Formats: sequence, C-alpha cells, structure tokens
Amino acid sequence: MFPLSCAPDGKNINAGCGALHPSAMSKEVRRRRADCGVCFDGDADRAIFADETGALLDGDAIICFSAQRLRRQGLLKKDAVVLTIMSNVGLVNALNEQGIRVVSVPVGDRNVTEAIEKDGLSLGGEASGHVIFRRFAATGDGMLTALQTLAALRDSGKPLSNVRKAFRAVPQVLVNLRVAAKPRLDSLGSVQALVKKIESELGDNGRVVLRYSGTEPLLRIMIEGPSRSRVKELAKQLADAFEEEVASMQGARP
Repeated sequence: MFPLSCAPDGKNINAGCGALHPSAMSKEVRRRRADCGVCFDGDADRAIFADETGALLDGDAIICFSAQRLRRQGLLKKDAVVLTIMSNVGLVNALNEQGIRVVSVPVGDRNVTEAIEKDGLSLGGEASGHVIFRRFAATGDGMLTALQTLAALRDSGKPLSNVRKAFRAVPQVLVNLRVAAKPRLDSLGSVQALVKKIESELGDNGRVVLRYSGTEPLLRIMIEGPSRSRVKELAKQLADAFEEEVASMQGARP
C-alpha cells in the first residue's frame, strides 16, 4: 500500500487531491503498476477508484459491481438498489436487464439513506462516490466502500478494469454554472421552453436534469444523450439561456 496526500496542515483539505481531484492517484497507480487505487474526500464518506490502467471508476461503477456481488451472495434485499437522478441511465438500464430494480431519488446521500430504510434495502449510493452498504452502516463510509470493493475484486479474480464491461455508460455532460441568484427554475420560461425542446430532440435516448446545488452558488446542468459532442452543445445552450434570462429579469427590475 502506498499512501498519498496524507500530510494535513489544517488548511489543505481536498487541495488538489482525494475524490475531488483523483488524477494524482490515477497517475501513481500507473507509475507503480498497482492493481488499483482509491481516494477519499475530506470527511472520507466518498470513494473514487482507479483500475490497473489508471482509468477512474465512479460510484455508479462501484454500485453496479457491488450489486452483482451481493445478489450472488443472496444479500441484495428485494433485488433492488437506490440511485439518485444523477446516476447514468446506462447503469439503470443494465441493472434492470439483470432483474435488479432501481429506486430513484433526488440528489443527496440523505435521500439515499431514507429510501434504503423505507424500503428495507441493502445498497444504494451516488455517482459522486457515496455508497451505502446498509448491512454494515447507515451512512456512506469511504473506507467501508473501499474494503467492500476490494473484497469483490478478490472474489472476482479479475482486474478492476473488468468492471467497465458491466454496463455501457451513456454520454453524460455535467456543467456547474456559478450563479449570483437562484430564481425558481419553473419561473424561467425561456429556459423551460429550451428544456422541452431538448427533451423532444433526445426522446428516449437521453434526459435533462437542472438543479441548484444545495451548498454552493451553482446551477448544475446534466444532460445525457447518444453523442457527447451534441450533449455538450446542448448544455452550453442551456447555460447561456439561463444567464440571458436571469440578466433580463434583473434588468427589468425598477
């Protein structure tokens, strides 16, 4: 085991390292030719992995891997997992094809926990790396996620990169737009009209999620679709439409 970024000084939490900045860990995995790497965020409730090639695996990949293992062991209660609306639709489709039901909830590990408790389930989490193994804990724990994933890796007898074959992620783009104000999204007529137009274009092959961050002055724009280049264009259109409409609203005030 080779630790990285383990010299806290009271000010450098999440500074260029950990789950928020996993590239250093990824490079170290390649340099040392390690089997895998894992990094946590500042309060250690998230875990992001790198496989033996240095490629990153987010919470969606780990949840899929864990769900398959728990089901083989007869420990996936009600053959269901809890995911948030930000999880890739490719994961949802793959789990459904395997007979694993998906309970979808709003973003936030608290919402995941509440759904797990309400339905009596055993697994849930977020693409950001929060994963809840209810058999052991009621909340996300990065170290627990790492141990459970490493146990699954040992049981599989295959490299961690094999996890990528479990589902085909649909191209997804997430834009974090810094905002000075957070007007109700349903009050923005031009933005809502553009959302409907984009949803009509994508049909069953994609989706749009707009939401404000609960902790930062950000509008999060997530779009999935068949082409990464196209969803990037659409996300920019939405960001531009939001800024234009909000600016117009502010300019109209007396």
